[in-house]
This record gives sequence, structure tokens and C-alpha cells, in this order.
Amino acid sequence: MARKLVDLSIPITNDIVSDPEVMRPQVTYSRHKETVGQIASFFPGLTAEDLPDGEGWAVEQVRLSTHNGTHMDAPWHFHSTTDQAGTSRAAPTIDEGPLEYFLQPGVKLDFRHFEDGYVATAADVEAELNRIGHELQPLDIVLVNTAAGAAYGDPNYIHKGCGMGEEATLYLTERGVKVVGTDAWSWDAPFSHTAKKWAETHDPKIIWEGHKAGRLREYYQIEKLTNLEALPADGFTLSCFPVKIAGASAGWIRAVAIFDS
Repeated sequence: MARKLVDLSIPITNDIVSDPEVMRPQVTYSRHKETVGQIASFFPGLTAEDLPDGEGWAVEQVRLSTHNGTHMDAPWHFHSTTDQAGTSRAAPTIDEGPLEYFLQPGVKLDFRHFEDGYVATAADVEAELNRIGHELQPLDIVLVNTAAGAAYGDPNYIHKGCGMGEEATLYLTERGVKVVGTDAWSWDAPFSHTAKKWAETHDPKIIWEGHKAGRLREYYQIEKLTNLEALPADGFTLSCFPVKIAGASAGWIRAVAIFDS
């Protein structure tokens, strides 16, 4: 058998819309011919003629939110405290996450058949686990493959896919799951769909309900994954270490699935 690595991360790019306009990242590229002056600033008297082919270095300036690209939310993003089902304490930031959480066996739930805006329940999770024949183990990383995965690159991407509600999220965390992920823009249903329900009901419990489950039980959440359809239902390991940003609500990850093929 050969080991297979599957990249589950989208790029940080100017060219594909994967966030609302107000939140989009910006990458400014400086090419080799443009940066000779940067190098020369360290070495007075240096000219382009002194450098091979008259080239400096390539370098980029990036303006980012911690929630751009494929990233992991920390409990601090969801609420200031966590574990309110027991003894409430300050919610961890992304630099405080235990490393052992981020390299664990993965499980994929195929929810691509659910309509955009649907809020998945505990019964949906249980039914899918039964279908694939997987019994959750503590620290399993659970990934949700939604209709949003196939819509990446479409300007309507942020409106696609189902979401995971409080009930479904707590079903996972009460079984020892600490890390979850989705290929949609958010773990919750797209805001545009929830906004329509809010206009009808004005029920505050539907607002960001999956995230707010983190008030009750600590968990970490990956958003904007890709290529989940390339994974088996289980039998793979997920590597998803977040960048260590002091006191932050999230960190970017390079999510990679590892399995034998």
C-alpha cells in the first residue's frame, strides 16, 4: 500500500470569492525586478547590475482576517466562556489549543444531499454514522461534506451548503469530539438562509447556534475545507495544526488527510 496525502485547504487568493466582500483577503505581489531596491537598502551601493539577472526577491504583503482561507476557530471565537454545562471558565484562544487535538483519526459525514440552509440535527449525524458503520471515539475529527464543497469558486459559495445546529454539535462533543470541520463558509447554516427564518420567527436561538454550542462544551472548528469528496468515510488521519497567533479567535491551517490507498 502507498501512503496518500490529500490537500483539504483552499488558497489565500484575490481571484476566488470565498468570503463576503467586506471580509475578503488582499494579496499584493512584488516580483523579482521590482525589489532590487529592497535588497539594496541593506547593502549601500548595490545595483541591479550586481545581482544575477538583475533580480531581487519575490515577496508578498497579505491583508488577512484570521477567518480567511481554510482556518480553525477557537472556542474564544464563539463566546468568552465555555463548559457552562459544568464549571464555566474562560474560553481558550487558538494558541492555547492542545496539540494532540490536531492530529487524529478523521471521520467524514456526507451531507451533500441536504438543501442549502438546512440545519442538521443529532438524528442526522447518528443516521450517517450508522450508514458508514462508524462508532465515534474520543478525539475523532469529524468533517462534514456539504453542497458548498462543489460550489467553491462560485460567487454564491457563501450561501451554499447545510449547517450544523446546536443539537448536532453537542451530539459530537458529548462523545469526546474536540475538532470538527466543514467545506462550507460556516459551521452554521449560511446567514442568508438563517436571516429569512429570523425575519419570520425572531427566535434568537437560531442565530449562530452551532457556534454557540461552544458555550456549553469546548470544541475547535475548521471552516472552508475543500476536496472532502476525495476522502473515504473513515480510516484516514487528519493533520490540522493552526498557526499560533497570541490571544486570537482563529488561526489558518493547512489541512491534510493521510491514508493508505
